[in-house]
Amino acid sequence: MSNLTKTETEALIQEVLEVYPETARKDRAKHLTINDQDIEKSSKCITSNRKSLPGVMTVRGCAYAGSRGVVWGPVKDMIHVSHGPVGCGQYSRAGRRNYYVGTTGINTFTTMNFTSDFQEKDIVFGGDKKLDKLMDEVEMLFPLSKGSSIQSECPIGLIGDDIEAVAKKKAAEHNKPMVPVRCEGFRGVSQSLGHHIANDAIRDWVMDPAESKDNGFEPTDYDVTIIGDYNIGGDAWASRILLEEMGLRVIAQWSGDGTLAEMENTPKAKLNLLHCYRSMNYVSRHMEEKYGVPWMEYNFFGPTKIEEALRNIADRFDDRIREGAERVIAKYKPEWQAVVDKYRPRLEGKKVMLYVGGLRPRHIIGAYEDLGMEVVGTGYEFAHNDDYDRTIQEMSNATLIYDDVTGYEFEEFVKKIKPDLIGSGIKEKYIFQKMGIPFRQMHSWDYSGPYHGYDGFAIFARDMDMTLNNPCWNSLTPPWKKASEDIAAAAE
Repeated sequence: MSNLTKTETEALIQEVLEVYPETARKDRAKHLTINDQDIEKSSKCITSNRKSLPGVMTVRGCAYAGSRGVVWGPVKDMIHVSHGPVGCGQYSRAGRRNYYVGTTGINTFTTMNFTSDFQEKDIVFGGDKKLDKLMDEVEMLFPLSKGSSIQSECPIGLIGDDIEAVAKKKAAEHNKPMVPVRCEGFRGVSQSLGHHIANDAIRDWVMDPAESKDNGFEPTDYDVTIIGDYNIGGDAWASRILLEEMGLRVIAQWSGDGTLAEMENTPKAKLNLLHCYRSMNYVSRHMEEKYGVPWMEYNFFGPTKIEEALRNIADRFDDRIREGAERVIAKYKPEWQAVVDKYRPRLEGKKVMLYVGGLRPRHIIGAYEDLGMEVVGTGYEFAHNDDYDRTIQEMSNATLIYDDVTGYEFEEFVKKIKPDLIGSGIKEKYIFQKMGIPFRQMHSWDYSGPYHGYDGFAIFARDMDMTLNNPCWNSLTPPWKKASEDIAAAAE
């Protein structure tokens, strides 16, 4: 259990809020809470998916980042054009380590940056003609691409470029899907709306038109898909191994290492397996409503959650798959037990604070617990309340939950709770490392991975041990210890 009681956690929240003016204090108080597993709906205790306050430091992404950087960008055999100034496209390019198989520039394009490179004159006169020309150049240079998406940046929504008209025209000329995505960065309160917009574009421009296509696909009773896994460091591959070993056929995985054809075939599956609920629940619900394909979430972080997920997935099929799941669980038990035996004695009792996006603030709790560690605080950058509904049951009572936490709040919480490890993003990494606190960049596994599946758990445990028990931390003094040392020195 956490060292802080419920009363102490409440007092900590109030202390941190005192710095704000009254209006800001009231607003931010709605986004900070103490976990209580007896609460059925998180909306009773925490507010989410609201605009960040002007003047406070937020680390959220924008709608463009949610569409281009998360959902569409990893689809490997399509070209994703960032329509607008060059900076957004360059920032979103190759930042998340979405591994893929293919030859870059020939039949895969994930790490390449295609941009209309807006200049001042384009803002004044519009960029439709420039986009039209760009799409022709893309087709000339990369004829093996299966299609394109047009990801609109902020200026496009302001000046009114008709990307839909260009997309329809070029799709007819080149006989390939051209998908316009209205994901201007200023839309919505965070990148979450970008996920939703991207899902709707997949629905309207990929899945629904594919209904009339006959691509020779032969279905089986054991067809499943992996949706919302972006193959960071090879995550989707590590997960796919387990599903196929238990007897299922993975007919699509996206967007990590995903293709246009796989997206088109997804509505033909018997079950959609959803990894990142926040980014892909919209299109999963659409397929259930229109095509009758059920979906379920799964969690492949850590052996406890993996076993639970494998059995839950198997229960959607027959005894053959149930037996396959048990066979897989038995096969890998000696491997993960050896990992636990090696690393748990070195990590037992260590406290962790998390602040990430997507699903990680709740999904990776089980993996830490398998190593004897305790998550004493967690929060999301761009969650909705249904994310917190799922988080409440994963956390111990009296632990801290924070939504869209500000830079000030996060630092103050860390100073008071004194975690042994922080898992967050690149924007927080160097702040806490300079404070002498072990840190893992949990958006893209700090350039390691995979972390999914049994193979990933071994890497996860190694990385946590390597981070926490690195002797370099002995050379750094956290601010609260430094203050105590200064007071002691002054007293002498």
